[in-house]
Amino acid sequence: MNVRTGYERYYEAYGRKTEALYQAMRDAIVSGLAQEGMRLPSSRAVAAEYGLSRGAVNQAYDMLYADGYVRTEAGSGTFVAYRPAGARVPGMKERKESDSASIRLSAWGERLQAFGYAAQSSEEPRPRIDFETNVHARELFPEAEWKKAMYAEVRGAGGKQDTLPGEGYYPLREAIAVQLRRERGIWADASRIVLTNGSMQAIGLLAMLLLTPGDAAVIENPTYAGIVRAVQAAGGALLPARVDREGIVPEEWEARLLFVTPTRHFPTGAVLSSERRGALLAWASRQGAVIIEDDYDSTFRWSGRPNEPLKALDREDRVVYVGTFSRTMLGEQRIGYALLPELLVEPFRRAKMLFEPSSSAPEAQRALAAFIASGAYDRHIRRIRRVSGRRLHRLRREASKRLSRWFAFVDTDAGLHLFAYWIGLPEDYDRLREACGMKGIRWADGSRFWVEHMLSGAPEWENVERPVSGRQGSDTRCALFGFAHLSEELIVEGVAGIEAAAISLFGDGRE
Repeated sequence: MNVRTGYERYYEAYGRKTEALYQAMRDAIVSGLAQEGMRLPSSRAVAAEYGLSRGAVNQAYDMLYADGYVRTEAGSGTFVAYRPAGARVPGMKERKESDSASIRLSAWGERLQAFGYAAQSSEEPRPRIDFETNVHARELFPEAEWKKAMYAEVRGAGGKQDTLPGEGYYPLREAIAVQLRRERGIWADASRIVLTNGSMQAIGLLAMLLLTPGDAAVIENPTYAGIVRAVQAAGGALLPARVDREGIVPEEWEARLLFVTPTRHFPTGAVLSSERRGALLAWASRQGAVIIEDDYDSTFRWSGRPNEPLKALDREDRVVYVGTFSRTMLGEQRIGYALLPELLVEPFRRAKMLFEPSSSAPEAQRALAAFIASGAYDRHIRRIRRVSGRRLHRLRREASKRLSRWFAFVDTDAGLHLFAYWIGLPEDYDRLREACGMKGIRWADGSRFWVEHMLSGAPEWENVERPVSGRQGSDTRCALFGFAHLSEELIVEGVAGIEAAAISLFGDGRE
């Protein structure tokens, strides 16, 4: 595999031989020049061809292994383990659409087909200023320290197949338990923590374990679409609950399962009051219900005292606490976890092992445990809080000054986005989004998080409330402005651009 041209280009750009070799070989694999199953040259041969030390070549191979591009076989060598999307399997004949057999799905499979996932076009041009959520600030991530931890785990494995039990790497579970006790006030034991492939896997497994078809599950409205899908896939009946400025409004629901984001409601950012926290726990006790607490971004707090999680107040062991590293680490590190009531530990572990007999990403789990133990993770969080806190302050100030004629912002002291209701007519909101898109400015449309928007053909729900004047239900328009990945200069420019577009469409609005 000759990658000399790419190697020389990357060496000129980076000035580091190992990084240049890694990037050049990665390009060859991703482009299909080096196809799945192909044996890579020995480190001795590559070192001789490019004038490198064998140690530098081995380090580049370790980097490819850590990122999933190659696999190793003891005594046989290193082989490409990546297949480009859409690539044909060698030796397989071309199949015509008419050759497809008729396959009958189960009721569970049919339920999965009943709801869709928003299609993301790779052809869509990326906006110049993107206020979307779930965009990571890569420049704030200590990539060199993280790669060092990953490479250490890969080298330590020595090319051997590394497996972990279904519940995950124990030192990482212990590190999470220590963090929960220290930072969230939760009594947590590593034996009750199961690691998952992101928080969504935990939510999906819990819905399957706790719902039989027809069972009611209480969900917030608006809410995260993944929770709606999990309930629907399990055959559960959705009970959307009203949300106001103090979070979910407790009622005497006839249900035995509740999904809630009490520390910071998604997407509005409302914090559940202490009285309502007590009311939810009392309801669960009366109903014999389980509460699934999704604490998706409480790590990012900008002022005030952190609110106690429901799990910290749980005296009957009825609350499942779900957390994730997806927002603090790079997005590709899909490590989540569930802190479970004692009676759910074994059922949850068995359910997870049905899909993952051994825990996924063992190197990443071991590396994350070492990353936390070294103090690098805490330093990373402190830096994000410091820099992103300044960015939130700038966004608040600019939005209040420039956009309050059209948006009603919900203030927050935590999280990575600012939520706002649209004050005017729905069609005006849609016009503004389109106009801003033409200027290369985008934000996350919050309207999609209302349950009635997720359910095709469903009637409007009567219990949808907006804390500002205007239309309700299916006509609700709202926005999420993510900020952690944007410089203060881009935040100012983006908000000014939205204001200019609004003025051109609707006038100044100050009279």
